[in-house]
Amino acid sequence: MRRVIPALMVIWCTQLGVAVSADDWPHWRGPKGSGVSTETGLPVTWGPATGVAWRTPLSGAGVSTPVIWRDQIYVTSQTGAGVRRTGNHPTLVQGADAGERNLTGATAASEVGFSLAAYRWSDGKLAWQHTVAAEGPLPAVHDKHNLASPSPATDADVVIGWFGTGQIVALDHAGKRLWAKHLGKEYAPFDLQWGHSSSPVIVKDLVILVCYHGSSAYVLALDKRTGAVRWKIDRPAPLLSYSTPLILDDPRGAEIVINTSIGIEAIALDTGDDRWRVVEENRFPIPVPTLADGIIYTTRGYRSGPYFAIRPGGQGDVSSSHVTWRIPTGAPYISSLVHYDGLIYTAGELGVVTCLEAKTGERVWQERVGGVFTASPVAADGRIYLVSETGETVVLRAGRTFEVLSRNKLDAHFVASPAISRGRIFLRGDNELYAVGK
Repeated sequence: MRRVIPALMVIWCTQLGVAVSADDWPHWRGPKGSGVSTETGLPVTWGPATGVAWRTPLSGAGVSTPVIWRDQIYVTSQTGAGVRRTGNHPTLVQGADAGERNLTGATAASEVGFSLAAYRWSDGKLAWQHTVAAEGPLPAVHDKHNLASPSPATDADVVIGWFGTGQIVALDHAGKRLWAKHLGKEYAPFDLQWGHSSSPVIVKDLVILVCYHGSSAYVLALDKRTGAVRWKIDRPAPLLSYSTPLILDDPRGAEIVINTSIGIEAIALDTGDDRWRVVEENRFPIPVPTLADGIIYTTRGYRSGPYFAIRPGGQGDVSSSHVTWRIPTGAPYISSLVHYDGLIYTAGELGVVTCLEAKTGERVWQERVGGVFTASPVAADGRIYLVSETGETVVLRAGRTFEVLSRNKLDAHFVASPAISRGRIFLRGDNELYAVGK
């Protein structure tokens, strides 16, 4: 597996001094923000009666990915009925295997609360749970998620839980509250059309929060230990993003890269000042960009949108100078891509998996494997893991020849992306958590 990344690196690994073990999964897309793990010996086959170390119920529902630090797994959930947005909902697939599920709760209104809970890696037992009552008007969401869609984030010092009302809480690893804020009250209501889903990112002593909600749009940097505002940058409205930011190092200083409704933009980590942008409109920017071998790879989301590769750097509009290749159509609606050993893999809502040459964007192979892939793929140990809403995880051999190694069915509905830690794969169902492996 590659080890050298020229010029640029994701900052959780090296230059900014954050110590992350290969066994930790501290953010939504893992230690490097890429969905790639360096672990070996991961499971290939499992099922309801074999290969599952433990299964534990969660206190509520959600689609946030679990994050892991040392011997604890952190999960956010929503309890009580939320608000289903009126009108037509995004129907990605049709048929008996669609896997559609209403996560907003019962149809009758009830009290809504949020939880950030810690479970033991060894046996899945609940270590502690911190609950927060929902405050203010509840934003309406669609059927595939609820107000516990942002994944938590953690490092050696804090665990951050963020919810779709704008409420955010920071705890230590023993579950003690360090600080809490309500961005929906302090700045503007969280009124994004299909509900807020961007996850927090911890960078050294900062928590980076992207709040691009159309009527109000800003990026916020908070002190991770106190919640104090380090800086806030207001952006021109309307500006939308459902995506989690990618953090890059750069000779000029680290950058925050964001998938937005008007393109891909980079701003300075220390100040929020503009750096560069690739201009291209998109109604529902969901996937997160990834960095590999000094190049940013990204899909844009929404109805078979484009793929492209960007050489970081420059200033202002770099659409003509820094886009190294672009494919106008074929990318998934929701899930992010994964780059692994020189190849790019995507899995979409129609059960189609595509492998591309990272250097050129040329298709290596494309196959229909079945399933509904809302969760983003992960890669490790020479394999690609694809988790379907229908409860099946398809394991592929990574490489230029399409090969299915196994199909592993569990009785669950999976929208959350998987996490990897210490030889196990953690799968979050709507309201339960599985540890797959030894």
